[in-house]
Amino acid sequence: MRILIVEDEENLAEALSQILKKQNYSVDVVNDGEEGLDNALSDIYDLLLLDIMLPGMDGISILKRIRAEGLATPVIMLTAKGEVPDRIAGLDYGADDYVAKPFSTGELLARIRAALRRKGEVVPEDALRIGDIELNTAHLKLTCKGKELKLILKESELLELLISRKQAVTSKEQIIEKLWGFDSDAEHNNVEVYISFLRKKLTFLQSSVKINTIRGVGYVLEAAS
Repeated sequence: MRILIVEDEENLAEALSQILKKQNYSVDVVNDGEEGLDNALSDIYDLLLLDIMLPGMDGISILKRIRAEGLATPVIMLTAKGEVPDRIAGLDYGADDYVAKPFSTGELLARIRAALRRKGEVVPEDALRIGDIELNTAHLKLTCKGKELKLILKESELLELLISRKQAVTSKEQIIEKLWGFDSDAEHNNVEVYISFLRKKLTFLQSSVKINTIRGVGYVLEAAS
């Protein structure tokens, strides 16, 4: 899952980024409001951590804009202690939750998990299942018929994306935006490499789940009934 942090306190933003990466989230960080809005409007993120006081454009204005554009991405507002009117405004304009600074790591992670559950996503602690495989995104483990393999992070993220889209075709462009970010230098061959890795691991596990190529379109995950 990919999270965008929009926070102008660079030390705090970097600390948050490291905390989330340790939980196997993919994280992008921006330090001003206008860039934060541009990134948020790309619609590649599963959740936004959005500070209220930002240079260029404040967090409430960003929130109003992304909701006006029809984006339902979960948003957790980061507020200074005592900013009750701002918290109320954020919730009124479509924020899913807020966390008052200073906050504990445990509280923040719990609120992130809760926001993702409300969206209907599977949070990292849960296992994702399709056909005869189970993916544990928290521990990067793929299990099938009692056999288990360790995945690297990008493999886990790719398989999670394909599972979450069920029988929908996922293009290489969608995979690049989701796993590497919309401004990444990643190319189609990067996607093909990780698809190949996953196929080999599914074959090794003797799984009935297959990653099928839809020529000229993308990939779809299919499990034998």
